[in-house]
Amino acid sequence: MWNQAFRKSDPEAGARLLYPVMLESPELRWSFIRKIYAIVAIQLLATIAVGAVVVSVRPVANFFVSTGAGLALYIVLIITPFIVLCPLYYYHQKHPVNYLLLGIFTISLAFVVGLTCAFTSGKVILESVILTAVVVIGLTLYTFWAARRGQDFHFLGPFLSGALLVLIVFALIQVFFPLGKISVMIYGCLASIIFCGYIVYDTDNLIKRYSYDEYIWAAVSLYLDIINLFLALLTVFRASD
Repeated sequence: MWNQAFRKSDPEAGARLLYPVMLESPELRWSFIRKIYAIVAIQLLATIAVGAVVVSVRPVANFFVSTGAGLALYIVLIITPFIVLCPLYYYHQKHPVNYLLLGIFTISLAFVVGLTCAFTSGKVILESVILTAVVVIGLTLYTFWAARRGQDFHFLGPFLSGALLVLIVFALIQVFFPLGKISVMIYGCLASIIFCGYIVYDTDNLIKRYSYDEYIWAAVSLYLDIINLFLALLTVFRASD
């Protein structure tokens, strides 16, 4: 279906060029892109499924917040994705270890997302999901369109890294010195803008720079962008609810 949708008139090209100076085979790059989005879609479906169980089955959420063992397990679930990222980066080209680590990373993060949503109103969750979906689809289509016309977003990397560092420091300040609802909304808005930039940046890298062996790491990057954007929007809507 993708090949039919992005067909190019030149029979030697076989598939539509993704950007003007493309030197590799368009068919191989389109196949790589489809593989990445298939992996991300499975990750998102797994996150939705786990999150739905945590939100709908109240004893699960209550266990995590009302018992010592549950709180300890919650802390383990929070740090597990960060721990798994290290071996995942090292083994992201080794099958099937990469898929196993990716599964652990996704499920642990899905539990964190589910527990975050468990004590949030359904209206706020729905608003965040809808806005996240619209923004992700819109920015993805825009990045493909812009790349087709020769625009390059690699320059965003240093700016986004610096903004992310500021965001992390802001979050630490919030933990030790809570600044109130307005500061929480400002944090959520800043985080939303930053991860919108990361979606554009990582999609541009997916189109032009990731090698074919880096499909796991490319999927992780996009998945984290989407999840972080959702959590940032959830923070904004929850603070304003």
